Amino acid sequence: MTRCTPVLVVFLLTAAAVRAQEQPAQDLTSQYRETADRLIDAALADREGYDRLAYLCYRIGSRLSGSPALERAIAWSAEQMRAAGLSNVRTIPVKVPHWVRGEESARMLAPLDKPLHMLGLGMSVGTPPEGITAEVVPVSDFGELDRLGAEKVRGKIVLYNEVYQGYWPTVMYRRTGASRAAALGAVAVLVRSVTPLAMQIPHTGEMNYDNAQPRIPAAAVSPEDAMMMARLAADGVTVKVHLQMSAHMEPDADSEDVFGEIPGKEHPEEVVLIGGHIDSWDVGEGAQDDGASVIACLQAVALMKKLGLQPRRTLRVAFWVNEENGGRGGEVYRAWIGDQIRNQVAAIEMDGGAETPVGFGAAVDNASGDVLRQIAGLLKRVGATDIGGGGGGADIEPLMRDGVPGLAERTVGTHYFDWHHTEADTLDKVNPDDFRKNMAAMAVMSYVLADMPGRLTSSSVRAQ
Repeated sequence: MTRCTPVLVVFLLTAAAVRAQEQPAQDLTSQYRETADRLIDAALADREGYDRLAYLCYRIGSRLSGSPALERAIAWSAEQMRAAGLSNVRTIPVKVPHWVRGEESARMLAPLDKPLHMLGLGMSVGTPPEGITAEVVPVSDFGELDRLGAEKVRGKIVLYNEVYQGYWPTVMYRRTGASRAAALGAVAVLVRSVTPLAMQIPHTGEMNYDNAQPRIPAAAVSPEDAMMMARLAADGVTVKVHLQMSAHMEPDADSEDVFGEIPGKEHPEEVVLIGGHIDSWDVGEGAQDDGASVIACLQAVALMKKLGLQPRRTLRVAFWVNEENGGRGGEVYRAWIGDQIRNQVAAIEMDGGAETPVGFGAAVDNASGDVLRQIAGLLKRVGATDIGGGGGGADIEPLMRDGVPGLAERTVGTHYFDWHHTEADTLDKVNPDDFRKNMAAMAVMSYVLADMPGRLTSSSVRAQ
């Protein structure tokens, strides 16, 4: 055999130390390449997942909290988890708000007599039975509303004709606009739909009341109708609208979160959680929001079962309820796990539709971000390679508050807010190939997180 001189030994040890410093702590890319490719191959060839989504959309339909359709969806979801071979399939009781839309309409009476394209906002009160007829006062933002003051707002219907500048900067008018206007004496509000697309389609969504102010009816109108009324008012023309809504609240209803698992083979007490919300608004079919997401998560785990893959940790898929108008499903899950929060290794929420995936947002520290970029390198075939900030979602927020690392799957989002909370959120908007790519991205990311030796660290406080 070849002998090494002392000088050569020192050189080799030094070189090895340098190489060790240059290498990541975990070489996940090479370790999981074969498994990732198997999952991606299975996902791209899968037909069962899209069939499940078609059943949810076409046989069950929209699934608002408190509705019989949601309860049918919950029972069906548990059946599908069992059929997929998942273990520990269970439901957790959740009391959910029960808002009923009822009959509704809006009609311009002056200067034209024409119906408006409208949808009542979720959780809004109704009008008196005879409706409300009043002059419309358009504003472009809260600043303009405040400048008008009570003298020009009292007894009027305020129209928020806010220009769409992205979802989060614009949605505040839908959420809090009613109480801001009520504080100045408005009798109702109309909100330009939160969307970049003008196609005479109104978009609903949750609104909230300030308990210190009167509760007045609130409805969304199409962008075209909002722009028309605003232009007429700017030209000095009086715009008068009749609004009629029978929306009301019923007592809280009984509902359930749904969960299924692949138990971990070495650390079953540690959990990687993936999922989305099974509820939807009462219009459309809840296909992109959030049917495609929950089914993609279920099918990602179902593929692991078919391939005989069992990670070190437990992989749990969650279908939460009441994300759209209350968030109680996520809160109940946090209470249910109690002090086992320390064993929630990571949570991935998919709630942005199933257009072409681009990667994941992640609320983790820098070292964990490097780990996620290694995992994302396994997803080049489906384009989901980007790791950015902003991980999380409404249903996993209660976990993240206590330090659980949160991720959110991201897509191109080209048309998501064209369909969001509308009659147009239907199965045909979900491209089967994109759906399968999302399934692949969720399968690879969740499997590696559940199987790799180390754990992620949140960018906030570490769970205790």
